[in-house]
Amino acid sequence: MYRDELAAHIDHTVLGPETTWTDTKRVLDEAAEHEMNACIPPCYVAEAAQYAPDVTLATVIGFPHGQNAPAAKREEAVVADEDGADELDVVINVGRLKSLETGTVQEELAGVVAATPLPVKVIIETALLSDDEKHAACEAAEAAGADMVKTSTGFADSGAMVADVELMSEYLPVKASGGVGSYEDAMAMLDAGAERIGASSGVEILEGAPE
Repeated sequence: MYRDELAAHIDHTVLGPETTWTDTKRVLDEAAEHEMNACIPPCYVAEAAQYAPDVTLATVIGFPHGQNAPAAKREEAVVADEDGADELDVVINVGRLKSLETGTVQEELAGVVAATPLPVKVIIETALLSDDEKHAACEAAEAAGADMVKTSTGFADSGAMVADVELMSEYLPVKASGGVGSYEDAMAMLDAGAERIGASSGVEILEGAPE
């Protein structure tokens, strides 16, 4: 895939616990220069929307563990929308899912979906789930009306895996995130069925792509 085409598939990301506004501006500048999207912390969305109005802004909800109260997740979504976010990446409640409370998980996700008109990607944190649980998570996301499912927060022991992307793409479009650091990594995920790549190495990925 050529560089210009690949750029639109990348969410250039900065979400570390020490992320500053300076870090965020760097990612926004790189995203704007290379025509990528950006995924940034919620606290910087309002500033980012003014600073880089032409960059598609994703932000995270219930990040990174997903254990926020459902009402708090809904409010996070509303605030992100008001601040100027274009997309929401919401972390599933893994504990609820593992306790077989799939109805509760679906209801919570549906509440976030209903809270704003923004597209919602559901982060299922594949490294923590069995294959059966991955299927259950994707089913809940699909039933809740989510737009995409996303592999990882980047804070678990591992990130995106080709087999997981293949499984998840049976349900919804997939964002492969976590450990995707090169053009070859990105293409492996896209070939497996991913439609979006989440990576802090967006520039490096594009530099490896043919022009």
